[in-house]
Amino acid sequence: MGLNIEEQKAVDRFRKDIVEPSMTQLVILDFWAEWCGPCKALAPVLEKVAAEYADKGVVLAKINVDEEQFIASQFQVRSIPTVYAMFQGQPVADLTQARSESQLKATLDKLLEQLPVQSGAEAPQPDIAPHLAMAEEALAAGDAEQAAGILMQVLQVAPDSLEALAGLARCFIASDRLDEAAQVLESVPAEQASDPQVERARKALELARSRPEAGELASLRATAEANPADMDAQFAFASAAYAAGERDAAAATLLKMVAIDREWNESAARTKLLEIFEAVGLEDPWVSATRRKLSTVLFG
Repeated sequence: MGLNIEEQKAVDRFRKDIVEPSMTQLVILDFWAEWCGPCKALAPVLEKVAAEYADKGVVLAKINVDEEQFIASQFQVRSIPTVYAMFQGQPVADLTQARSESQLKATLDKLLEQLPVQSGAEAPQPDIAPHLAMAEEALAAGDAEQAAGILMQVLQVAPDSLEALAGLARCFIASDRLDEAAQVLESVPAEQASDPQVERARKALELARSRPEAGELASLRATAEANPADMDAQFAFASAAYAAGERDAAAATLLKMVAIDREWNESAARTKLLEIFEAVGLEDPWVSATRRKLSTVLFG
């Protein structure tokens, strides 16, 4: 294109900051300079109106003519302030003479009636699904720290994602950061607290909070091993073992209990297994394998 390096960089900046947003939104493009008094007088008007019209798909972009002389020359800016409305990469209106709020709003209203500008509600949302999947894979592999880092990045662009919030809580639980997990779950709006992802994380937190001390777990284990027919002792050990992170031992004990007496204490062993499955996640490979074992015990 015959451009030097600095000019190409200027074009790239313009494409990223103005052209790309203008493909779906109406961009108010303000050419200004630090030394320009009228520019500084107009700036609050532009900023106020742009903020009020943000939900309608209007954004404000500013170009300092001293720093971006090449772009200013392409627009043949001869005086400042010069203000254009940009849509889909092209100037669609000269807003320079619209110096008052009422004038600017009237012009914007006409443009919004004529152009297929996407409102804030219609703007495409970031695709967070791949990142959520990556976080789940990392958590399933035992890397709760990496999973938490991914989910924190997701929440920066999608702060209302319940799946990301619940996943972050489960990461904190896996890292034994139970107070932080509780804080994350408390941030979920009350009307969304019954969401399955949130409920899953909450149950995982409840189980984790029952985590015993090392000596207590050893004592429960010894009692269970010495009294294999004592269902209360078996159940106490299984619950403590899962809370302590020994899910294999917990599941094996509960499966034996179901095999011995599936109706004991109103099917408490089976119910506990189902709670563990939900807390770990029904899509987890460990859960799938353990559910098959439970089915074999129940149905032969």
